[in-house]
Amino acid sequence: MSGRRYQPEVLKNFAVQALTCRGMAHRAANRVAEALLEADLLGHSTHGLALLSDYVSEIEAGEMNVSGDPEVLVDHGAIVTWDARRLPGLWTTSLAVDVAKERAGRLGVGAVAIRRSHHIGCLASFLEAPAREGYLVLIFSSDPSDAHVAPFGATTPVMTPNPIAAGIPGRPDPVLIDVSTSVTTAAMASGARDSGNPLPHKWLLDSSGNATDNAAHFGKGTTILPIGGIDHGHKGYALSFLVEALSQGLSGFGRRDCTTQWGASVLVMVFAPAVFGSQDVFLDQVDFIANACRNATPVPGGKDVRLPGEAGLKRKREALLHGLMVSSQISEDLDALARRLELEVPAPMNVIHA
Repeated sequence: MSGRRYQPEVLKNFAVQALTCRGMAHRAANRVAEALLEADLLGHSTHGLALLSDYVSEIEAGEMNVSGDPEVLVDHGAIVTWDARRLPGLWTTSLAVDVAKERAGRLGVGAVAIRRSHHIGCLASFLEAPAREGYLVLIFSSDPSDAHVAPFGATTPVMTPNPIAAGIPGRPDPVLIDVSTSVTTAAMASGARDSGNPLPHKWLLDSSGNATDNAAHFGKGTTILPIGGIDHGHKGYALSFLVEALSQGLSGFGRRDCTTQWGASVLVMVFAPAVFGSQDVFLDQVDFIANACRNATPVPGGKDVRLPGEAGLKRKREALLHGLMVSSQISEDLDALARRLELEVPAPMNVIHA
């Protein structure tokens, strides 16, 4: 693979310029840029700066609102519901984490349900900072405008990959969890379809009900299998149903509204362990579980056990020190976007061939 290495701040500044030149307020653009960059730093490249051009196109098409604030529909102490009004999802979700964190600090728990959000990117990008502050964060998200995953035992797509994310305070680093309730993501499946390459494993279900690695008909009869695959997919199906109920049900906007706009229904929950009892006792419990996992005997020939998010945090630390490696395709897309918007092309540190 070939690519370019950038100073992360260069990429963030470019993203801010690209969004603000199309009318997005700086406070929102700054958070969107930070979240896109964070996704790349953690290794979630399909949900990082690769989305920037799509977001700009959504603004230009009038599909993403760039002015104003979320509308408060409900505010009952720990419970808040917003209509995001098609505002940038990375911004509104970040705001929701802030609000839920403040409520949790006073009440022990805070929850914000969001309807009519635009796309919210990589859920992991919202986790590290509040978890390092001692808050446990949960995020559930679904897109009621699309369907890629069939219920277990069926071939008709009904749901999206419906991720669940959690940031859990720990020592020395938090545990970061960001998992889809499907075996793979729509981005990976569509990428395999567009490239003509098979997926690494049989993660899809064809229209005849057979597991397959062939993505040629993804979106046209071929669906993504839920977690558990062809034999135990009832588990992923159940989790996916739960996410739809928590995000679309609690926010009051979902599939029954027949939306066709790319976006998300979201539930953000934040817990303050210190309010429940003792921050130190919470950390002691988490550390004990974490150390038991780290010290578990690896399978023969296997590597030491890692905690969820450990590899991503290591990747982020290295990128902040030595620059962020960006694939040639994403680099070229950023260059093309810069030329289209008449902005300065983001300057790489160097070009890497591997």
